Amino acid sequence: MNKVVKDAKEAILGMEDGQTFMLGGFGLCGIPENTINALVDSGLKSLICISNNAGVDDFGLGLLLKKHQIKKMISSYVGENSEFERQLLSGELDVDLIPQGTLAERLRAGGAGIPAFYVPAGYGTEVGEGKESRMFNGKMHLLEYGLTADFAVVKAWKGDTMGNLVYRDTANNFNQPMAMAGKITIAEVEILVEAGEINPNEIHTPGIFVQRIFQGTDYEKRIEFETVRD
Repeated sequence: MNKVVKDAKEAILGMEDGQTFMLGGFGLCGIPENTINALVDSGLKSLICISNNAGVDDFGLGLLLKKHQIKKMISSYVGENSEFERQLLSGELDVDLIPQGTLAERLRAGGAGIPAFYVPAGYGTEVGEGKESRMFNGKMHLLEYGLTADFAVVKAWKGDTMGNLVYRDTANNFNQPMAMAGKITIAEVEILVEAGEINPNEIHTPGIFVQRIFQGTDYEKRIEFETVRD
């Protein structure tokens, strides 16, 4: 099966208005820059996005928010994106804020086919409003559901033509669990090699979870803050 596509534009073919997509990354670390730009150019709208955060105002997911292409964010924090904050407070954007550990486990559960689980985080706060709760070992827990999406978009350092992926250092972050939780998983990689060229012991995401893969270009790899000594 040939999983290699030419570029990000070809990778997102079939994505429609109103669909749910997951986007790997943490802050600006390990985000699929090429695919984000393709989504901006596509004009898709009313998207539901599952991502730890929404980048910054002029980079990453912030570009999609600026064009009002996202109608709902499922994430763990607003971060340094003032437009995300503005749309949240004005009611323009529907936002489901989830404790970061819970978000990670909901993704892992969705990818593993686990429909729901109990977790103590958030009980007794706004996070727990309207959710089923139950006591375990003398402590109250909330029922949380696994997360899946129509598309999962991840960024890896290296991949092969069969879709096997290797992440580099902290860029692993949310990419690995999201790759397992998408009905269609798109992987953009910095280095694309032939099947068999990656040591099996180094693979983080097996190719069975990836449907489309392409080699990205022109990565900026920006950071949110640059701090230097006086």
